[in-house]
Amino acid sequence: MVPLGWVPGVVGLILATAISLYANSLVAKLHEFGGKRHIRYRDLAGFIYGKRAYSVTWGLQYVNLFMINTGYIILAGQALKAAYVLFDEDGPMKLPYFIAIAGVVCGLFAISTPHLSALRVWLGVSTVLSLIYIIVAFVLSIKDGVNTPARDYSIPGTTTSKIFTTIGASANLVFAFNTGMLPEIQATIKQPVVNNMMKALYFQFTAGVLPMYAVTFIGYWAYGSSTSTYLLSSVNGPVWVKAMANIAAFFQSVIALHIFASPMYEFLDTKYGIKGNRFAIRNLTFRLGVRGGYLTLNTLVSALLPFLGDFMSLTGAISTFPLTFILANHMYLVAKGSKLSSFQKLWHWLNVIFFGFMSLAALVAALRLIAVDSKTYHVFADL
Repeated sequence: MVPLGWVPGVVGLILATAISLYANSLVAKLHEFGGKRHIRYRDLAGFIYGKRAYSVTWGLQYVNLFMINTGYIILAGQALKAAYVLFDEDGPMKLPYFIAIAGVVCGLFAISTPHLSALRVWLGVSTVLSLIYIIVAFVLSIKDGVNTPARDYSIPGTTTSKIFTTIGASANLVFAFNTGMLPEIQATIKQPVVNNMMKALYFQFTAGVLPMYAVTFIGYWAYGSSTSTYLLSSVNGPVWVKAMANIAAFFQSVIALHIFASPMYEFLDTKYGIKGNRFAIRNLTFRLGVRGGYLTLNTLVSALLPFLGDFMSLTGAISTFPLTFILANHMYLVAKGSKLSSFQKLWHWLNVIFFGFMSLAALVAALRLIAVDSKTYHVFADL
């Protein structure tokens, strides 16, 4: 909202919701293409295009998931720091230290949680933690908005910087709604698979987006262009309430990261034959080395360049646009080509071309934003 303002921000968020629903529905409709279920995005691409497309899609997924995990570690570090400064504002601990702590906690959780199915109880905990954050951010933002004078909603920066931040914001918008792993998330859905996937998508992109809309719009209304990337850094209220919300955000980030790291874990576990008792010495040693090493790299990148908004833009540019919009439209075009009218074919080609252009433009904008912020804040910045 900050780089877009009220009208473009609201319209952009609604449009991003609509096109994300559409693009994901194309993938859902291909879930049983060719008479078999495709429970991995890369499996679907490989079935339609061949082995090389399998590898390219897996590479894009890996980049997407790595960047998502980097963002979650940054978010967890920011939440932990926000809780810390409530009690010691001038303390010696800086953001990179909290990012390191977040990385260690994420590593311990990954080692003790062998696979995605083991998250069942934790998903309920995650929902509670999310609600704590949403309710506290929503209520305290309303309180601040009512009690503070008129806010400045002008878009900051020069004309050139506004152009780049607007393009970067478009990548942020699509990144907020898409994971590039729809088949993996819904791999165990019951029959009829496609119908149930569509029901889940309709729910996700209607009722499911309302909490995000609420926090986004109320936060921007309350603080205007001075809104922090991490909203709880802007709110005022009882220390214990803010501390509770920040700790909830921290643990929610740890759990959410594991969801998006699981495809990589599953791939490596399968490749090296890791199965059976989770506490077997071989399995524990493997998870400690491989998952610990993967998250160590994630944590290093997070601490080195802790620019959450910029990483969201970069992820949207290099993986979300290609995976969710370009690939989905082209796969549907190839798979359903003989059944599509000339207008439908033209429509999908226009989508491929438009989102290809947006991906390139957003990549340039994101790299510029990271370069500018790196000059302003230096590496291992304490934001």
